[in-house]
Amino acid sequence: MKRITVFALLLALHVAWPVPAKAQTPGVAEYARASTEASKKSAKQQNKLLKKASKKQQKAMKKNATAQRKAARKANRRAR
Repeated sequence: MKRITVFALLLALHVAWPVPAKAQTPGVAEYARASTEASKKSAKQQNKLLKKASKKQQKAMKKNATAQRKAARKANRRAR
């Protein structure tokens, strides 16, 4: 009888042992680490968008400069 009781108790402890570990709330360090990771990810995404916008602006400026040079050459040809 004692063996069955001990076995049942051991089985109950085996099943219940991992539950409290998973149910614990994360500590301050875990929140800080997650916040840092999120911050880095956000900064990386922001830099990517900024770089893309800068590249687009540079392309537009180059296109405008080319158009101005072309218009100036055309005006010079007409002036002759």
